[in-house]
Order: sequence, then structure tokens, then C-alpha cells
Amino acid sequence: MEIDRLTCERALEARDARFDGWFFTAVHSTKIYCRPSCPARTPLLHRVDFYSTAAAAQAAGYRACKRCRPDAVPGSPAWAPRTDVAARSVRLIADGVVEREGVAGLAARLHYSTRHIQRLLVEEVGVGPLELARAERARIARVLLETTDLPMSQVAFGAGFGSLRQFNDTIREVFACTPSEVRRRRRPEPGSSGVVTLRLAFRRPLNVDSLFGHLAATATPGVEEWDGESLRQAVRLNYGRAFVSLRPTADFIVMRAELDDLRDLTSLVSRVRAQLDLDADPELIADHLSRSSALAPLVRLAPGRRLPGSLDPVAMTLRAVIGQHISTKAAATLAGSLASSLGELTGRQDLTHLFPTPEALAGASEDLLTMPAARRATLRAVATALATGDVDVSPGCDRDVARRQLATIRGVGPWTCGVVAMRALGDPDEPLRGDLGVRRALATLDLREEDTQQWRPWRSYAVQYLWATSDHPVNHLPATKETS
Repeated sequence: MEIDRLTCERALEARDARFDGWFFTAVHSTKIYCRPSCPARTPLLHRVDFYSTAAAAQAAGYRACKRCRPDAVPGSPAWAPRTDVAARSVRLIADGVVEREGVAGLAARLHYSTRHIQRLLVEEVGVGPLELARAERARIARVLLETTDLPMSQVAFGAGFGSLRQFNDTIREVFACTPSEVRRRRRPEPGSSGVVTLRLAFRRPLNVDSLFGHLAATATPGVEEWDGESLRQAVRLNYGRAFVSLRPTADFIVMRAELDDLRDLTSLVSRVRAQLDLDADPELIADHLSRSSALAPLVRLAPGRRLPGSLDPVAMTLRAVIGQHISTKAAATLAGSLASSLGELTGRQDLTHLFPTPEALAGASEDLLTMPAARRATLRAVATALATGDVDVSPGCDRDVARRQLATIRGVGPWTCGVVAMRALGDPDEPLRGDLGVRRALATLDLREEDTQQWRPWRSYAVQYLWATSDHPVNHLPATKETS
């Protein structure tokens, strides 16, 4: 979708909620910025400016509207198809890299100078990395203030602020009120002490059965669990462990998280949004895929399919190798067995283990890696490459580079690279060539692989619809044995 001023003006006049998160409307006279669908009286068009990010509006001196809460909208889906440095920077900032490592750390991860990253982001989104990180901190802080009983110091700490003074000043500047005033507007979720409960917004429609059905079917026993209402997961983050429960509702996803260290909250929220593909624009994707006469009936039948991801890209990469040549159920069982024997114990009764680290799998004895010798060798090689950094699947990695790095490892073929690209890296345009389920669906629909080019840049979503032509969960297997 191309966003220009004319498009923005039309969306504003129509109060079109589909554009919430795509851009923000800033009113000169009030110095307030809103989402396009704000219920307040529509301002005169010559009195507004449009910004692609909330951070850019804040940097220009505008405060967030208290009525439409523009910071609570899903993120822009424009970044998902992009693999350029600006998009990778945005993903890393959302994962909390600036808070943990500073702008210098962000630049080092991307192999550019801080000056180049600053200039690039200003050109793309109107502000630099510090301003983007500041806007993310303010958003997380508001959610914590309104939905938890955490003391102010813990809210500031969990949102990534370096001091209470910085926290207070930022909240006043962004929301035109003090943290205490924000808290008085709160709508708390019931929960026990020490548990953070947040509401995560998404764009409708959201096909809950498809999304959570896929995540449940591929869940690793002991690490992930679906009880029919919530998906519970144990994950290792930058500062410690997190135990998170995700419950879908008609209006939002309820995320309840218990963290060893609140500094991981920003990263966890970013990863949950990526895992559930909450920033996608389903209407835009549906409109594009429906241009195909073969896919249009499938899209109409089940609108709002999302791209299932993972909280831990490293674990997902290892699971893709574990699942080669076996069924979905068998892959989950084997992953659960490895987690119980090599993963860290959590001390809980429900989520008993964390998924094994690459180091643990690389050094595991043969009797614990109960799989064919060739796949065992491949798993060890991939685990070693992840442990040493020879393969990078972090949120800000270059997807094309990651694929090339994986493809050099003996036993990793196109199917495995495709699964990693789709589920670990969130690539919206992975056709998953060679997948048995995809090939069967294409044959049923009388399509050839070259016909899938018309679905770009949303071929990963097309795969979700193709898989749905057979019984779910399907055995997503490579059509032929993968070799180096």
C-alpha cells in the first residue's frame, strides 16, 4: 500500500480504521496526534500533518490523543516485507536493542556506523533510533500504568527507562499528564501479584482457529502448551526466563507474563506480536491474494489467516531441523524429548523446561539425539553455527544472508530454509517450494509453481491457505530428501 497525502486525507475524512498504525494525524492548533479513526471532530485538512510513526509526531512536539490512544494501535505492516537496513533497525529497536546496547550496539549489529543508521532512519521515518526507542518505552509504560499495580519504579524499569526522572518527563511530554494521572485512567485485568497482564491490539479479521491451531499442533511438550483457551510458553530472553500465556478474545490478545527480569518486557511484547503476526493488515493481504481465481474462494472461506511465528527464532531454527522428514506430531514429540533431557528445568508443573540451547544440542551425546545419523550431524552443525554466530537469526538479521548461511550446512535444504524463513524470521513472502502439502494443494487447484509469482509479496500467507486444503494439522514435509 502506498501512503501519500491524498490517501491520508481520504482515510482521515472516512475515519477509516484500516489505516490505524499506517500513519498518524497531527493537528496544528491542538498539538495533538491521533489515529485516523479518532472519533473526535475531523480537523480541517489544511491544519494537519501526517507522520508515519508515533515517534516522528512526538519529536515534532505533538502529544498523544487521550481519546483514541494512538500509541495502542498495531504497528505498521509496511515493515514486514522489507529486508533493508531501515526495516532491520526498526525490528531491533522494537526488540529492545537500544535499551540494552545503545545506538552503538544497534549500529554494530547492522555493520554500519551510528551516523549512517541515524541518517537512514531520519530519512525513512523522520526520527533517529533514540526517538524510536523513546516512543516504544512510553507505549510500554502507559500499558503497565493502566493494566498493572506495579510501583512506579518498576514500571519505569520494565519499560526501559534509565531513571525515574526520565520516565516522568517522557510521560508528561508524550501524554500531557503525569504517570499518576495515567494510572487513574487504568482498566486493570485480574491477575496475581508479580504477573504482568497486557492487551495486545490487532487488525481484524483474525482467524484464531488457524493461528492458534497451528501453534498448538507444533507445540513442544513441556515448553509450550495449549489448553483449549490459552497458549502457554516458556522462553529464555536477554535477562532471564519468561512464562507467558496468550488468550485470544474478539477485540485483543490477553498476554499474561511472569518474567524473571522486567527489563525483558519490551522484547517479549515485540516477540509475541511477531509470533502472532499482530501487525499484519489482513484486508490488504486478502485483497492481493483474491486476485488469483484459485485462491479467492479459500480467502473468502477463512479470512484473516496469519503467519504463525515463534518467540525464540533460535529454538525455531533448531526445531525445523529436528522436524525434517517426519510428521508434525512426531517432530513435536522428538523436540519435547530433547527439551526434557537437555533443556533447563523451570521448577514448574506446567511448563517444565526451557528449550535446549544451541550449545547443549551441539555437545549432546548420540544416545540423547535419537534420530538418523545424517540428521543428527545436521542438527549438531546448525546448533554449532548458531552458538558461534556463524548463522544469525536474531530479530534484526538480514533474511537473505541467514538463508545463505543455513544453506551452506550439509543436510539443510530449501525446505528447511523455507520453514526457518517463515516461522523464525517472519518472512511474508516464502513460497515453501518442495513442501509436500503445498505441492498437493497446487496440484488440486491445477496450478504450477510459476503461478505463485502473482502472490508476491505475500506468498507465506498463500501457503497458509494452501495447507488448509487438506486436513489440519498436516504433515508439512519436504517432498524429497534434503541434501547439502
